[in-house]
Amino acid sequence: MKHINIREAKATLTALVDAAEGGDPITITRHGKPVAALVPISDADKLYPDKPDLLDYLRTFPGFPEGVELDERDRTQQSREVDL
Repeated sequence: MKHINIREAKATLTALVDAAEGGDPITITRHGKPVAALVPISDADKLYPDKPDLLDYLRTFPGFPEGVELDERDRTQQSREVDL
């Protein structure tokens, strides 16, 4: 794994992202100490799998009623105009 200081990382971010995309992880250091890693997204997905959506999360709570269907409206639609 390649090590690079944060100042150089800022100056060469595009090249570092290209390297990580190609499978070459990068360790970013500050004052010689590792502080972050730039890894391919496939590696990050293994470390941090997708979290459940809100409804799935709510269903984990004790007492959440079974069979409850929440409104699954298309969130891309804009709200209607309201005259106040």
